Parts: sequence; structure tokens; C-alpha cells
Amino acid sequence: MPTPPTPPTPPAPPTILITGATDGLGQALAHRLASETTTPTTLLLHGRDQSRLDATADAIHSTHTVPRPQTFLADLSDLSQVRALAAAVRAATPRLDVLVNNAGVGGGEPDGRDRRLSKDGYELRFAVNYLAGFLLTHELLPLLRSSAPARVVNVASLGQQDIDFDDVMLEQHYDGMRAYCQSKLAQISSTIELSERIPADEVTFNSLHPATFMPTKMVLKEIGHSIDSLETGVEATRRLILDPKLAGVTGRFYDRQREAKALRQAYDAKARAELHRRSLEWVGLPPE
Repeated sequence: MPTPPTPPTPPAPPTILITGATDGLGQALAHRLASETTTPTTLLLHGRDQSRLDATADAIHSTHTVPRPQTFLADLSDLSQVRALAAAVRAATPRLDVLVNNAGVGGGEPDGRDRRLSKDGYELRFAVNYLAGFLLTHELLPLLRSSAPARVVNVASLGQQDIDFDDVMLEQHYDGMRAYCQSKLAQISSTIELSERIPADEVTFNSLHPATFMPTKMVLKEIGHSIDSLETGVEATRRLILDPKLAGVTGRFYDRQREAKALRQAYDAKARAELHRRSLEWVGLPPE
């Protein structure tokens, strides 16, 4: 009798790294992905407090009866710790299917409204919301490309401000919300720039405004009330991570689950190239 054909090996669960996974959207997203039955996932969780990381990983393990996610500790306001985070991820996994750059600092409380500097001397909101993700993405790009097709999802915002290239670090006329909005436009601009530099069949790059004023710590401390549910943001972000219909879709910005347009500067090729060039300098990467 002929030997029956060997059934195809099912694909391995996608490996997904979420930054800022111990609170708010990141934590809720991790729980949502852990609950997947049709598309099980391997989760890598980043945070800056080990006790909160452990509590989140333990809760996911016990609630969803899945393997305990690996945890990675790093303060994203310190670029040396971002590099160490990338090195730890590379050592921990042979593949990375999705990077979700979610960690961030809001425009006001609980992180304060005054101008502060990162350990490397950059304006804090720009450093955490943009430069950390920029560096982490570049440090993990070889791993992402070798795991093709992979995805990078940047959690941005409809709150945007044109980048002032004469005063990127906002040494003059500082305002926390302006700093936040500028960092988010930088995030979106870089998303588009990378989408044009990296083939979409290797890695796609998309950003989104997950929801408006979700009931997260930064919203409730600063605004005092919420508008959209956390689940709205979770579902919008999950879609960019897993939806097979978005395979090969790159360089887009979404308002929740609807494609939208960012500020015009994000589509200005000269402005994007200038931001990219300076960003490489700021994080200590060689020019391209």
C-alpha cells in the first residue's frame, strides 16, 4: 500500500512582544491575545517594574491556562536599557512575528506637566514615546525580517503636532501636551518612513489611534473621565497584529479600525528623511 502523505506541520503560534504590558492597553491586549483559541500566541511582555511584570504574567498564566509569558524589564527613558531589552529578546526567542510599541508617557499626570529629560538628555516624552520604539525596532529588525512575514504596530494617537526641527526637544515654550503630540507625530512619520525602506513581504509597519480617552491611568489622572472603552482599543490593536486581511498592508495610520490620515507633515518625504537621519544620530546608530 502507498504511504499516506504526511500532514502539513501546523504553523507555530506567532511570537508577540508588547512594550508597556503591565497596565492599561498593553495589559488588556496581552490578556486578549492570551485568550485566543483560533490563533494561539506566544507572548513576550515588557515593563519597567518587575513586581508588576510578574503579577501580569502570573495572572495571564492562571486566567487563560497558557504558558506563563516571558518578561523583560527595562526603563525606556534610558537608551542603554532599550538596547539591553533588544538583546534579551534576541537571546530568548529564535523568532519574532510582531512587535507592538505601546509603552508611553502622556501629556500630563501621572508623569507631570513640566519639562523633564531622559537619562540620555532628551526631552522625556519624545525619548520614551518615540526614540525608545525607534531604537527597539531597529535593534530587533534583523530578527523580525528573519521571521517574515512580520509586523510592527506602533500605538500612536490622533493627538499630533508638527515637529519643530529648530527645537525638537522643546527647550522653548514647553508644554506637556505639545510634547506628547509631537512625539506621536514622530512615531507615525517613522512608521511611514520604515514602510518605504523595508519590503512589505518581510515586515509591515502600521500605526493607530486605538481609542479616545480609554480608562487608563494616564487618562483618568489627567482628564478625569473616559470616552471609549479599553476593549475598543484592544480590538483595534489586535486587528493590526493578527488580521490576515492586513497581510502586506504597510505604512498606514488607523483611527480605531478605520484607515485615517495623520497630519500632513507625516507624508512629507523631506521631513521624514530629516527625522530619520536625526533619530539615527540621537540613538547612536550609524547613518543609512
